[in-house]
Amino acid sequence: MTLPVQKPIRNYDVEELRRLDLAHHLPAQSDYKLQRELGGSRMITRAEGCTITDAEGKSLLDGMAGLWCVNVGYGRDELARVAYEQMLELPYYNTFFKTATPPPVRLAAKIAEKMQASNPALTHVFFNSSGSEANDTIFRLVRHYWALKGEPKRKIFISRKNAYHGSTVAGASLGGMTFMHEQGDLPIPGVEHVLQPYHFGEGFGEDPDAFATRVADSIEERILSVGPENVAAFIGEPVQGAGGVIIPPDSYWPKVEAICRKYGILLICDEVICGFGRLGHWFGHEHWGVKPDLIAMAKGLSSGYLPISAVGVSQEIVDTLVEKGGDFVHGYTYSGHPTCAAVALANIEILENESLIERTRDVTGPYLAKALKRLENHPLVGQARSLGLIGAVEIVSEPGTNKRFTGAEGTAGPIVRDLCIKNGLMVRGIRDSLVMCPPLIITEAEIDRIVDIMVQSLNEAEPVLRAL
Repeated sequence: MTLPVQKPIRNYDVEELRRLDLAHHLPAQSDYKLQRELGGSRMITRAEGCTITDAEGKSLLDGMAGLWCVNVGYGRDELARVAYEQMLELPYYNTFFKTATPPPVRLAAKIAEKMQASNPALTHVFFNSSGSEANDTIFRLVRHYWALKGEPKRKIFISRKNAYHGSTVAGASLGGMTFMHEQGDLPIPGVEHVLQPYHFGEGFGEDPDAFATRVADSIEERILSVGPENVAAFIGEPVQGAGGVIIPPDSYWPKVEAICRKYGILLICDEVICGFGRLGHWFGHEHWGVKPDLIAMAKGLSSGYLPISAVGVSQEIVDTLVEKGGDFVHGYTYSGHPTCAAVALANIEILENESLIERTRDVTGPYLAKALKRLENHPLVGQARSLGLIGAVEIVSEPGTNKRFTGAEGTAGPIVRDLCIKNGLMVRGIRDSLVMCPPLIITEAEIDRIVDIMVQSLNEAEPVLRAL
């Protein structure tokens, strides 16, 4: 009989941790002035299932699955065991020097199986450590591909305003967030940004299909303005996550794919958030039936247990690489890390064995959509939307409109988020919305609790927002 893993319980010195945090630690994506004013970061020390616990013993329902990633939930003994066993056998070796190790080879085959179930053209996988690295890989691979094809002028990537494709120089450039571009003199040359399919914010009251056509047409207009012969690819997230859970109208993605095929440019789907069950499919693009040439994946690939990402690549691109020969001089020390790959493979097996993708599609996704709808009766809510297990709540000053609180425009989401955290729920505030992305193991009762805490927090926020 296999004994359960002994999970340590440590008594941390919280004040000492916060002192060290301020003295030596620079957290990611942080305002360091604010970090100092707050006296250091909240220290998360334990987690189980869908619940995280901080060093002071406060538990929160994790409505964000870590950072859009802990799909199978926390505390999985089987993933810890796989990592332990792989570390004993072979903790690390690289994929340089014409070498490979068993775990990434097996994982590549498993990912290819999942990709090919809906798109037989996607046959190969290149491994990295993060979603940002995956998109950097795509950036270089696409330009290299077109050069090998004898079309070196095809360098331009078309992306969308408010998109997020990572924090590296190439990733932040591909993304369309202006506040990121303001740091580091971005975007780099060769990236164009067009309209995002944000119906509530930018097409309120417009027929959804007409809006989808108008937004998709902006891609074609940009292709024509820069010259189709200069365009390499279009990149987009099936659902824009960090942009505010922007769920496009149903006709948008098929229109985008048709435009890419019309002009012979590559279609890239950034599946870093949407992949591995988030939308009720193995990959988010399957929801709309489109067939990309490349996909970026990370986060749910290992449920965040170890850092790993991947790029799915079409056979046509691989055939070009093979036919022309020569090194693709790109890759990382940890590309195909055997321990990370072993854990990712075990994570996929959990998703399969527990039917978590099907459960998201058929049970919990529809339940979340129904539960969120009751928020639309709240005087601060303009829309509550979701797809699978990712959702957003738009905060407005007048019901039935998309009008914001002028005294708190762009900050209403963080204001309500802080109240949600106080009340026991970890969610994210993005401008004037709350977004959520719970683990795929979440129960209906826990979904109800998410909504109940949101209602409580919105009630507490209303007098604050109206007073600003």
